[in-house]
Amino acid sequence: MQYRKDRNGNDLSILGYGCMRFSKKGAGIDMEKTERELLAAYRAGVNYFDTAYIYPGSEAAVGEIFERNRIRDKVNIATKLPQYLIGNRAALDRFFGEELSRLRTDHVDYYLMHHLTDVAMWEKLKTVGILDWIREKKQAGAIRYIGFSYHGNTDNFLKILDDYDWDFCQIQYNYLDEVAQAGRAGLQAAAAKGIAVMIMEPLRGGKLVNMLPEAAKKAMAESGRAWGPAEWGLRWLYNQPEVTVVLSGMNSVEMVESNCRTASEALPGSLTDADFETLERVKRAIRERERVGCTGCRYCMPCPKGVDIPGIFRCWNTMYTESKSAGRTQFIQTVGLTRESAFASQCIRCGKCEQHCPQSIPIREKLQEADRALRPLPYKLAIQAARAFMFRKAGK
Repeated sequence: MQYRKDRNGNDLSILGYGCMRFSKKGAGIDMEKTERELLAAYRAGVNYFDTAYIYPGSEAAVGEIFERNRIRDKVNIATKLPQYLIGNRAALDRFFGEELSRLRTDHVDYYLMHHLTDVAMWEKLKTVGILDWIREKKQAGAIRYIGFSYHGNTDNFLKILDDYDWDFCQIQYNYLDEVAQAGRAGLQAAAAKGIAVMIMEPLRGGKLVNMLPEAAKKAMAESGRAWGPAEWGLRWLYNQPEVTVVLSGMNSVEMVESNCRTASEALPGSLTDADFETLERVKRAIRERERVGCTGCRYCMPCPKGVDIPGIFRCWNTMYTESKSAGRTQFIQTVGLTRESAFASQCIRCGKCEQHCPQSIPIREKLQEADRALRPLPYKLAIQAARAFMFRKAGK
């Protein structure tokens, strides 16, 4: 296992265990199977385990397994404050206390503000006293390091990053999402501050393994590398020294062993020009299914009416490269839940965007098509309700 240091000099395994997808047994988690997998990872050198309040049964399973095997103090636990449920200062202590109880511990090593999509969500937390609360918990040793996990556009990520002295952050990042969400720009900005960057969705929840088109598989097979799709995705990330930990939701011992082997071999800067060309072939094969040839270059931005043009097109394409539900879910996270609305319906058809598009996309026409696909009535209503909930005023 290889390790990279965080800003405080701690050695973190470059492979982290994502604890969201534990195998189920009946109505709960298959504890025997999960224990075998967690211990296999621990024995192979994994020392970073990531869970969250809203992952059903996950915190409790992690706590029980680590306590039973007496390894709590030999690993780093990361979990998350459900900031979307916080309305007042008392709620901070209530949720955190519940998490400590589930995890059977008196402290959390890496604690995140969960699922920020807009700087407004962070600002709301500040109104309920999050800054004083963090300071108190860190001084008491209940929280060692503080960070945030993020789904949103690059601009809002950079604002959150610059607003507080974070220890680390967590972003969705993979070879297909290089310019999406926080993206490479966000990764490099965090690294420039010395902030550890944890990567989630390195394989898009397995879709970069299980849903690859045949042309993509052929490109990998012809590369001369004996790497499977998962290894290609992980090696692309490990190639970048700015990446600190890559989280993988492993749910078999075989997957743990394979990913640990990759994490023991992959070095920064080790991919060749031929490797990058293989991945370009893979991306082209995936994007043949896309509905619009947007590269995410952002030359069309800013829109005078605030429409997130590349964000909308990216989600629309995901509906056809992955699934309709995946594209719509991504749309809710990255476009639907920003404080300042960014919907295609705000377009006034001024045409400014089309004047700057290198791909000559008929943006005005395609935005309307994308909006109809992404926001059928049930989703439109769900987004309205979610926005009202997420941006409600904080209580006293």
